[in-house]
Amino acid sequence: MLLFAAIVMNMFYMLPRSDITLAQADTHTMEKCVYLTFDDGPSDRVTPKILDTLKLNGVRATFFIVGKSAERRKNIIERMHREGHTIGVHSYTHEYKSIYADPAALLDDIEKCNDLIEKITGERSSIYRFPGGSYGLRQELINCVTGAGYRYVDWNASLRDAELSNPSASQLLNAAKSTPSDVNNIVLLCHDSTTKTMTASVLEDLISYYRINGYAFCTF
Repeated sequence: MLLFAAIVMNMFYMLPRSDITLAQADTHTMEKCVYLTFDDGPSDRVTPKILDTLKLNGVRATFFIVGKSAERRKNIIERMHREGHTIGVHSYTHEYKSIYADPAALLDDIEKCNDLIEKITGERSSIYRFPGGSYGLRQELINCVTGAGYRYVDWNASLRDAELSNPSASQLLNAAKSTPSDVNNIVLLCHDSTTKTMTASVLEDLISYYRINGYAFCTF
């Protein structure tokens, strides 16, 4: 079985190729895949603009949502689901101190978020992204997530939209181009929280860049 590694720094979590669903668009090539992933949303200011650009370009993405934000924006989650995007669990509260206190607290946070996803979409999610990524976390926390049947997804490239202060479009594009540790299978970390307006603005150019370079757009 072919394996695909979703990587954060030096941490590898192996996902079977058969578990990865490719987007409808650009399936003419399977040699290179890019997974556009968005964390920390949904937001009223940014997420709809991202969804508009994805729809216009026939691209599907993966959204790792924060439950307390989704509670007030159920219509956006409904739209994600209706337009064929993958919805994953990121957290309900995104409060590191409380969710990482112990395995029980972590699972409680995950299930609360997943309960909301199911309430809105009628389906539960099987994928999870640790707030901050899995690198450096206690093994008991990772084990409790996989033991509950979730696949966790890290990243091997970053738009750096959560690191750079008031980034320009060129800074974000350069980050996306320069950070992949595997240029054939890219899991790109992006954000769609309310302050990430430049992420929405640069998405069209980002999609064009990957298309020109022969990538298929894939989702988990």
